[in-house]
Amino acid sequence: MTRTLLIALSLLGAAPAYAADIWVAPNGSDRNPGTQAQPLATPNAALRQARDLRRLHDASVADGVHIWLKGGEYRLTEPWFFRPEDAGTAASPTVVAAAPGERPVLSGGVSVTGWHKAAGKIAGLPAAAQGQVWVAAAPLLAGRPLNFRQLWVNGRKATRARTPNNDNLPRLLTWDTDKRETTVPAAALGGIKQSGQLEMVLHQMWAVNVLRVKTLAVQGDKARVTFQEPESRIQFEHPWPRPIINGKNGSSAFYLTNAIELLDQPGEWFYDAPRGQVYYWPRPGENLATAQVVVPAIETVVRVVGTLDQPVSYVQFKGLTFAYTTWLRPSEQGHVPLQAGMYLLDGYSLAKPGTPDKAGLENQAWIGRPPAGVVVQDAHHTRFERCQFLHMGATALDYQSGTHDDVISGCTFRDVAVNGLQMGKFSDESMETHLPYNPKDEREICTNELIENNLVTDCGNEDWGAVGIGAGFVRGTTIRHNEISQVPYTGISVGWGWTKTANAMRDNHMQANYIHHYAQHTYDVAGVYTLSAQPGTVITENRVDEIGRAPYVHDPDHWFYLYLDEGSSNITVQDNWCPTEKFLANANGPGNLWKNNGPMVSETIKQAAGLEPAYQDLRKALSITN
Repeated sequence: MTRTLLIALSLLGAAPAYAADIWVAPNGSDRNPGTQAQPLATPNAALRQARDLRRLHDASVADGVHIWLKGGEYRLTEPWFFRPEDAGTAASPTVVAAAPGERPVLSGGVSVTGWHKAAGKIAGLPAAAQGQVWVAAAPLLAGRPLNFRQLWVNGRKATRARTPNNDNLPRLLTWDTDKRETTVPAAALGGIKQSGQLEMVLHQMWAVNVLRVKTLAVQGDKARVTFQEPESRIQFEHPWPRPIINGKNGSSAFYLTNAIELLDQPGEWFYDAPRGQVYYWPRPGENLATAQVVVPAIETVVRVVGTLDQPVSYVQFKGLTFAYTTWLRPSEQGHVPLQAGMYLLDGYSLAKPGTPDKAGLENQAWIGRPPAGVVVQDAHHTRFERCQFLHMGATALDYQSGTHDDVISGCTFRDVAVNGLQMGKFSDESMETHLPYNPKDEREICTNELIENNLVTDCGNEDWGAVGIGAGFVRGTTIRHNEISQVPYTGISVGWGWTKTANAMRDNHMQANYIHHYAQHTYDVAGVYTLSAQPGTVITENRVDEIGRAPYVHDPDHWFYLYLDEGSSNITVQDNWCPTEKFLANANGPGNLWKNNGPMVSETIKQAAGLEPAYQDLRKALSITN
């Protein structure tokens, strides 16, 4: 036995370097050895094999471990979890990459099958849709119909049935904080008689809320509306952002969604959850008998999570697509955001203003953080290169805390419900959100991060208060040469806390980004926006252009190209190109420097902003997929 073991160990030690290549294919088998000719079937089996090579100090890992994913879809039922045992080193990284020339997709979705054209009259369905819609049973998960808030047909997001179908949104008539009810025009109900699964999406300043309707009471040409808990309490108690009644541009706008009475045009869908039935009116050219219809089932497809003492290091992802994730909290508890996708857990006005950090503070709030399709925490020297983040039900990529020296480069973020990319602390759930963040253990701070040459578009397409790239209390983070477009609110937001007090932030750089077609749905907004003290931070050589002009915002002129908001201190804003000098410095601290920003900035700086030449193919690829 001893002799056999020695022979085996000697053979193991003599394994050539290429033995650390592990192959995976959707049509493989986890009983296979994981070679290119005999690949494994699941990413998790490949990671276990890589983990064992490192555990046994196999000689083949001297130059790293490569997990090669062949093209196709990998349907995940739980997150692919990278732990400290999966860490590499600078000389021997763990690399997960697309096989050459192929496009693997790590998917959190499930297919909706068995579609057939609905027969007979469907109760509540508008007359125009009768005879047009198709129906299928919702997928079962653990024997129960799956719940979901998104549906994609052939990779294109469908619209949850709503009214109105355009930007001509109705307005609130009254807002009663004592009775916790609102009054709306009865004509805005779109024929709805019962609250059922109905939701109101309410626009208020720089955010939108998702409020589940509890009761409807029509009285002549008006309707009284109340909402479910806990969002009703939070919505009526919190002061910022608040609904507007009779503002500069009228009262707050809203639309209604998630009722079969609202399914009135092609491309819309409705999920009758109590009956487990999904209804869809196909767009021209779509054949539900052959179409790929996908709904999301899990929140996160990849987790890279260690601890501060045992971080995950030197793990890289190259050429992968992460897609189809869910987020059901709005369906279960509503969604009342504070800002940048961070949602309120509690918030209220103070009877006597003032806190130890801010004498004039008139309110307090505590927030939660939206989940992400890919999560990284307590890790360093990780890398996402040439990856795609698509069809996400909340945020796409989140570096939460405890990370440093990471790179996100050449990636595409598209069709994302909340933030494209979020990074750093935004206040823990137990910490009042206006307090400065200064951890005793500075390893918690996201530090020396690089976000460059990424294409961010169509993010925040459900939460209109979300941003393209959002960073909280970060240090030494560089955001450069990204292109950000078609976002509802701000392009790049850096900072949190609304405080001049010294905190964890400093030395951040936003350079040479191209931000355009932003603020598609909100106001009080900018291409580049900051909060709180962050010494040594520089905003330079960015190009900001093409502001959105939603017709229903409360103050149509309150938008900016560059915006240093509350507490912003010791920040340099220099050599940024934009069509006019429309900037704001609101309740700033000391030490900010503004120099040479506006249309006078050189054409060279203007044209150099955005994706560098080696990454222009991202824009071409996007136009092909669209």
